[in-house]
Amino acid sequence: MKAAVIPEVGAVWRLCDVPTPEPGPGEVLVRVRACGVCRNDVLATSGAIPFPAVRPAITGHEPAGEIVAVGAGVTTRRVGDRVGATWVRATCGRCDYCRLGRPVGGQAAFACAAPTTTGFSVPGGHAEFMVAGADETVPLPGGLPFELAAPMLCAGYTAWSALRAADPAPHERVAVLGIGGVGHLAVQFAHACGFETIAMTGTPDKHDLARRLGADEVVADGAGLREAGGADVVLATGTSHAAAADALAGLRPGGRLVLSGIDPAHPFTVPPAMVLPFFGLRQRVIGSTHDGRERLNEALAMAAAGKVVPVVETFPKERVAAAVDKVARGQVRFRAVVAY
Repeated sequence: MKAAVIPEVGAVWRLCDVPTPEPGPGEVLVRVRACGVCRNDVLATSGAIPFPAVRPAITGHEPAGEIVAVGAGVTTRRVGDRVGATWVRATCGRCDYCRLGRPVGGQAAFACAAPTTTGFSVPGGHAEFMVAGADETVPLPGGLPFELAAPMLCAGYTAWSALRAADPAPHERVAVLGIGGVGHLAVQFAHACGFETIAMTGTPDKHDLARRLGADEVVADGAGLREAGGADVVLATGTSHAAAADALAGLRPGGRLVLSGIDPAHPFTVPPAMVLPFFGLRQRVIGSTHDGRERLNEALAMAAAGKVVPVVETFPKERVAAAVDKVARGQVRFRAVVAY
């Protein structure tokens, strides 16, 4: 089969011939039709976050396709089922964290002793075929094209989990910082739920796009958000903790800032009390990541209903390196998806 392989840290992705995997007991073989390119794939390539532990290094945690074979003992999936797989597929089941009985989600990647992570601890979806545990796959709604389902498996999952973590009340305003792969979906989720939605981006050519996605207003930064009346919730979807800290300037008293992006180099810091009396305003900073299968199913249902539509650029597998390069340079509007 053809697969996109990362030869080593810092190298250009290469389309190679590798053996087609076979499903073992309890596993399924998925014919991947589309896989999104997440910013974290780029960070792993550069070594900013841990490089994939599997060899050959095949990343990709937004794969969508159909099952073409099942292993022994599989009863929950059948050949022909349309499925996807997410970043964290399973946990070790034995460590102190696993004994808490939490749902499998992004938190497990950091708390479980040995999580199964697609494209990091096991081969990912940037390939024509991939193997996964039958119950580790996610059924996809009928009618949702593979190229639109793929971004929902990480970017959409992240955006929806962040909005749910903030728990906004019906009358509250929601701001989305960073209008990229995650942020463009967060704007749509907030708008679809009926919240007055503010987009925050320092890129002028994204302003009209953000409004078309459902933003009622667009501002450049925290000062602009404050001048626009502030927000009760800020969803920080980008990779800059400095920008997230700046957004606190526009957070209303009692407001919540949700950090849902990875800044691999810089800490998140609250401004000095004489600049921003964070404690006196009773504001909160909330960490958010994939929040369990229920949240993902909700996000997929909204996409299937057309309430949220990922904006994608689709690349053939032969141009996977170009897709990764474009993501690395921040030039994709808004999610790169590779067809396999």
